[in-house]
Amino acid sequence: MLLDADQSQLVLIDYQPRLMPAIHEGEAVMAKALRLARLAALADVPVWGTEQNPSRLGQMPAELRDHCRRTLAKMQFSAVSEGLGEWLRPPAKPASGNARSLPRHLQKPPAQAPERGSIVLAGCEAHVCLLQTALELLEDEFEVWVVTDACSSRTERNRDAAFDRLAGAGAELVTTEMVGFEWLRGAEHPAFRDWLALIR
Repeated sequence: MLLDADQSQLVLIDYQPRLMPAIHEGEAVMAKALRLARLAALADVPVWGTEQNPSRLGQMPAELRDHCRRTLAKMQFSAVSEGLGEWLRPPAKPASGNARSLPRHLQKPPAQAPERGSIVLAGCEAHVCLLQTALELLEDEFEVWVVTDACSSRTERNRDAAFDRLAGAGAELVTTEMVGFEWLRGAEHPAFRDWLALIR
């Protein structure tokens, strides 16, 4: 199963200035997150952000935040517990026309906006906020794809334990380049050259 840009959404979790210096390989992880955000713009994939206790840990850097449609300030470790799921699942469109013009059994149910059910996650800390968000998204029947080279924790052991647990729970583990090449699918995509420039 390949990632489809038309079915995907990207969530960037807690890349915050007071947290990143303590993160294992933090600079490289931040660079991959920025690359993902730029790729999402090229592939027309919606981007959302989260910030854990931003009054203490600060806001995401502007270069990431500016790519996000919205950024969720949260105190719970799982962003789903704070309402992220509602952002990712569009509301039903209201019924149009005169609902009383047809008998109830002939009326069509309200149309659902197209759903992008493949959630691509990247962030920190992998074994806390990212893990808990991913597990709750899986419970809510989203497909979850975790971008391993754009995720980390304060220790390598915690990061790797999170990846093991996520894979066991049904998340797909991918890399930034895997996401990019799957979203674009081929060298004829109009954004292909821009993507190559991002990864060189």
